Amino acid sequence: MNMIEKTLSRKTVFTGNIISLDIAEVELPDGRMAAREVVNHPGGVCVAALNDKDELLFVRQYRYPYDAVLLELPAGKLSPGESPLECGRRELMEETGAAAGQFIPLGQLYPTPGVCNEIIHLFFAHDLTIGKTSPDEGEFLEVETIPLKQAVEMVLDNRIKDAKTQIAVLKLYENKRRGLL
Repeated sequence: MNMIEKTLSRKTVFTGNIISLDIAEVELPDGRMAAREVVNHPGGVCVAALNDKDELLFVRQYRYPYDAVLLELPAGKLSPGESPLECGRRELMEETGAAAGQFIPLGQLYPTPGVCNEIIHLFFAHDLTIGKTSPDEGEFLEVETIPLKQAVEMVLDNRIKDAKTQIAVLKLYENKRRGLL
């Protein structure tokens, strides 16, 4: 069955500092027309950094859209021309002060495929050296370490609500359980 939608027109109606918004007219596989709204995002990374005590490095930070402080793995958006690995190294250092001897890809995820083209690249980082944090201007973070098994429980009982963090924690745990990492 053909499920591909043909773009007939696409116009950017908003451009901000991080995202832009396009409105498109598409032809559906059955020939009908439909409108699509697309949030364009540069993409980002999420780093599951595990220390030698089998603890993950987390950050707590206020997230304006939810009016709440969330517990998340270190993460951030890609800068123009930056590779996901470069971004992961940069964000881990800025947010936690940690440098990792090794980064292993854990895959990618599409956080909101119905409206946004963002891709988040997941990494496992280990062989950590801890230094000084250097958060971005206007970024206020608290670093926290949590044992991997406890982090899994926190995902399962919804104390960790951030999607990228949930997936990275569970992928890391399961890959380690299977002996793949």
